[in-house]
Amino acid sequence: MAQVFLGMGSNIERERCITAGLDALCGLFDELALSSVYDSDAVGFEGQPFLNLVAAVSTELSVAELAAILRHIEVEHGRPANATRFSARHLDIDILTFDNEVGILQGVQLPRDEILENAFVLCPLAELSPDTLHPVTKRSYLSLWQAYDQSSQALSKVDFRWRGQVISRAE
Repeated sequence: MAQVFLGMGSNIERERCITAGLDALCGLFDELALSSVYDSDAVGFEGQPFLNLVAAVSTELSVAELAAILRHIEVEHGRPANATRFSARHLDIDILTFDNEVGILQGVQLPRDEILENAFVLCPLAELSPDTLHPVTKRSYLSLWQAYDQSSQALSKVDFRWRGQVISRAE
């Protein structure tokens, strides 16, 4: 079983799309471990703010199989098949890490560069799995977050409920 971190975000119908994405993931995996949900500005383009979180799952799927399933979930929930990287989206689910794989594996860059570049990825990853080591830097996600310029990107926890459970509380 591979241990995988997934990043999820939405800036169109945010709450509905994040809920739908979590429901879809729940149908695929026995267990989901979830970070809090964060509100963040769009990065790389002018657009409405995003809701973002990170999920940890275990899977026997290959990277390519998982990527195809995630793409299908995105398209099912309103993402155009030809969506550009820096654009508004109903649902975006990215493979952040797949075990400790490094490089391009079955067409997927691992680990995903955004881990080290964006607060909306690194902060929830550090919250969810603080002691896990980044596959390239070999530093824990918590230490990477502590060293990150946290004033460079606005980020705030939001209240969020899923399936009757509070998974996030605003601070």
